[in-house]
Amino acid sequence: MESTLFEILDTIGIFAFAMSGATLAIKKRFDVFGIFVLAFVTAVGGGTLRDLLIGTNAVSWIRDNQLIYTVTAGAIAAIILFKIIHRLNLFVYIFDAIGLGLFTIAGIEKGQILELNMFMCIALGAISATFGGVLRDILSGEKPMLLTRKEIYASASIAGGFVYFGLAALGISNQITAFAAVLFIIFVRIITHQYDIRMPELYREESVE
Repeated sequence: MESTLFEILDTIGIFAFAMSGATLAIKKRFDVFGIFVLAFVTAVGGGTLRDLLIGTNAVSWIRDNQLIYTVTAGAIAAIILFKIIHRLNLFVYIFDAIGLGLFTIAGIEKGQILELNMFMCIALGAISATFGGVLRDILSGEKPMLLTRKEIYASASIAGGFVYFGLAALGISNQITAFAAVLFIIFVRIITHQYDIRMPELYREESVE
């Protein structure tokens, strides 16, 4: 994947996650400072952990002013459009799904640059895509989607990673492969949410009479 495409995916993913975090903060009646904090944490949390794991000297948002501008723009957009967003309950999930898909591919790309194997790249993609959402949920008092079977979250990211490498193995171009994998993750997230599809329970608590 060309570096330009990677930068575009990363920027759109940051904007989408920032909107997701800011929208949830507004729904939770956070003040303006809280809205921007939740937008920032959601947008950069996964990338920060990713950079720390691969040993980057400085995490991306410390040395990239463009990232800060993107997060700010996402938060402002959420504030301005909240009345419209609030009427569309699926809207937050759409932006969260977009961020999940884009950050998965961005994380995979980072792993490929370091010449990590497929499984490590997919793991890096999943971490990049989900950790910001975990921090968002914790700070807003929600049960993290990553740790509940109510939402197909990390599983969608991992499955999208395998789609990415599967298509790449067929000799399909990086641009088409990345685009298809992102669309797959978005589709899985939205469909499983709409139809309440969940991960199976390992054990079920028996009712006591």
